[in-house]
Amino acid sequence: MDKKQIILGIIALWVSIPVWGREITIEECYRKAQANYPLIKQYDLIEKSREYSVSNANKGYLPQISFSAKASYQSDVTKLPFDFSHLGISGVEIPTLSKDQYGATVDITQTIWDGGATRSRKEDIRTSAEVEKKNTEVALYKINERVNQIFFGILLADAQIRQNKLYQEELERNYRQIESYIANGVGNQSDLDAVKINRLKAEQSRIQFVSTRKAYVEMLARLVGEPIGEDVEFVKPSVLRAGGEINRPELQLYDSQIRNLQVKDKETVSGLMPKLGLFFTGGYGKPGLNMLEDDFAAYYVAGVKLSWNMGSFYTRRNSKRQLRDNIRAVELQRETFLFNLDLDRTQKNNEIDKYVEQLRYDDEIIALRNSVKEASASKVANGTLSGTDFMRDVNAEQLAVQDKILHEIELLLAMYDLKYITNN
Repeated sequence: MDKKQIILGIIALWVSIPVWGREITIEECYRKAQANYPLIKQYDLIEKSREYSVSNANKGYLPQISFSAKASYQSDVTKLPFDFSHLGISGVEIPTLSKDQYGATVDITQTIWDGGATRSRKEDIRTSAEVEKKNTEVALYKINERVNQIFFGILLADAQIRQNKLYQEELERNYRQIESYIANGVGNQSDLDAVKINRLKAEQSRIQFVSTRKAYVEMLARLVGEPIGEDVEFVKPSVLRAGGEINRPELQLYDSQIRNLQVKDKETVSGLMPKLGLFFTGGYGKPGLNMLEDDFAAYYVAGVKLSWNMGSFYTRRNSKRQLRDNIRAVELQRETFLFNLDLDRTQKNNEIDKYVEQLRYDDEIIALRNSVKEASASKVANGTLSGTDFMRDVNAEQLAVQDKILHEIELLLAMYDLKYITNN
């Protein structure tokens, strides 16, 4: 392998490696997850199928050619019921057909006007493809909800890990402080053991947080189809409040379904129209068109054909009723969807209001817990409070901080769930 090939190989390898920046945003995850989802390939398949179907429909105006051939033998043939000998005429023979007969024909038909059937068929193909695309968009949009759950799960784990580190550092300071108390004859071993217990519990929590984060990151990596390094930072999204207007892809799906039904009605109408075309039949056989000549002969028949199937008029009324019912069914689906969506939106708005109210008190609660903890620390230093009771106050402050972290992430998740509900 020469130097040039090696360089090209390195470049190709470098290009093929997914590269995340130092930071990952939730919007970036939305895009990558949808692009990686196998269903995205359905778009190309739908478009190709539409092109093939339209092309086939256009060929309806091309001449239609068919060929047939046959050979047969029959036990009897048609004879003229005349006997000239009874009339006193002799020497006159009426030819008869052979019992073996052969024939080959080529039939050509050319549509001049099909009543709009081809045009309606192409429109049906287009609107049906649009329905399939909208169904695909609906399925792809649902990925955003999964991204929300995973992404904010990672953010919560990150916040918990950071707070756990601060908590362990505080416990380490408390441990050293109590050691000094013991050295000065103020504390005892049980006070130190109480801190040890909390250090072990904090380490257990850290392991749980790290494990949870790892699981979420692996799930997200599979979802986006790219590896995610440990050094990548997940950017906390900004606080938002989604508007009231609903712009979900399901609504576009319902619109496309109704348009498709209306086009199908036009296709039915085209079936009521007469059809006009040319035809040509060329053949060679024994006998030919002249049944009285028992010889091989070539022949042809050409003309104009008008056909009109009146049977469709009998079912037209029921077809119209069925169309109205089908359109009404789609409209009911839309109404049901919007009704349920409104319930979900109301629920999320209430959740957002709840978390906002809770966050209003979190800082005050943390400040009060910190004040209680500092007072307890002074009591421990004076020998009037045990280490176990002190750890109780330390843990209470830690729980208050964890509650705030949880409320912040839950607030963001509820906001982005509301954004998912409205797509606005």
